[in-house]
Amino acid sequence: MWNSVLTIFHSFTMLILIVTTLGGIAYYGIAIYAARKHCISYNSKQGNQMPILPPPISLLKPLCGADADLAQCLETFFVQDYPAYEILFAVRQADDSAVAVVQRLMSHYPQIAARLIFTGEPPYANAKIYSLEKMADAAHHQILVITDSDSSVAPNYLQDIAKTFVAPEVGAMTNLYRGISGDDLWSKLEAIGMSTEFMAGVVVAEMIEGIKFTLGPSMAIRTDCLRAIGGFAAMADYLADDFVLGNWADQAGYRVALSCHTINHHATAIGFLSSFKHRLRWNRSTRRSRPQGYVGQGFTYGLSWASLFCLVFPSLWSLAALVASLSARLLLAWQLSRLLKDRTVLSRFWLIPLQDVLSFASWLGGFTGKEIIWRNERYRLLTGGRFEPVKPRHTEFLAADETHFIAAMVRDGKYGTSEERADPPNARTLVLNDSHL
Repeated sequence: MWNSVLTIFHSFTMLILIVTTLGGIAYYGIAIYAARKHCISYNSKQGNQMPILPPPISLLKPLCGADADLAQCLETFFVQDYPAYEILFAVRQADDSAVAVVQRLMSHYPQIAARLIFTGEPPYANAKIYSLEKMADAAHHQILVITDSDSSVAPNYLQDIAKTFVAPEVGAMTNLYRGISGDDLWSKLEAIGMSTEFMAGVVVAEMIEGIKFTLGPSMAIRTDCLRAIGGFAAMADYLADDFVLGNWADQAGYRVALSCHTINHHATAIGFLSSFKHRLRWNRSTRRSRPQGYVGQGFTYGLSWASLFCLVFPSLWSLAALVASLSARLLLAWQLSRLLKDRTVLSRFWLIPLQDVLSFASWLGGFTGKEIIWRNERYRLLTGGRFEPVKPRHTEFLAADETHFIAAMVRDGKYGTSEERADPPNARTLVLNDSHL
């Protein structure tokens, strides 16, 4: 009896590894084609013209703490080659380390309309969404551009966004991005994973069904589209807010566009533990948001499945499958490096197998656990992509030290307009304008 059970288990395991290995190789082939197709499309759109009257744009930057590259990343938004835009920053409290960075940049670029908003403790599970809601309320323009604090862009970034929104059916858009690493090995692994693994999934999705999501490092939305999907408040309890924003825009009948402009996404995690926790958080979020798609994501790990196949069932056939999978994986990485203009990929080819092992392990880990840690807070994952803080927040708007800070600003005449100074300092949202810093 045991022999029969072992034989069945042996055959079943071999079948699973054959299917996943071949499926992975097929996926690499599809992704190579999709990347090449997108590259051709990019080249054909290079001549697209700016609108005669470029629409004014509001840039929304939610911040929490100051990573090492924060000043470098934020400065790229102050030097945009664009005639009319404003930048709004949001932090929870006045003692956030990002405040000093923003203040220095606002002082250095006084010609740029920039404002800093203190939101207080968020009543929403998703603190970023609460910041976005406060900034959107204060924004002056009809196109809202949202970027993560670890994103940096070229001077023509806003020009390309304006070109994308020329089509009236476009309600939201997003950008491809290349991973930018620090000196840390784990940062390099995460960066090459962004460029050669995650972006592969994006171009494949675009080719098969069109873009029905947006990507957190860079996304933009028209205010009428935002109202149509219920505003930011409707996303208050969703973890993958970038996916939800684009998905809801698509369901509301708007087109979600993928810009040909590639931005930089900086991999700021330092050390194995920090990097792996980041991967695990993303995978657990994806599993809750798109459970069926998360299972299908397993086919994107062809090199890992082929390696397991070769280890468990060593033979010339499994070795040939491993060589074919590795070759296809490296060819995909090369094609994406051309698309994204990521010059670091070729010099780090040798890191790809290790990056894929880490990614595969975090995908498996995503099937377990119901909690994540995000910005030093622990959250419980719920069904449908929702989540909640494990420990309820204290949501009074101002802490005592922040009240004292704002009171001093009011006393010295440095806070807000004359109308704002007439209001007590416990207003729901406090705004520091560029002229008052």
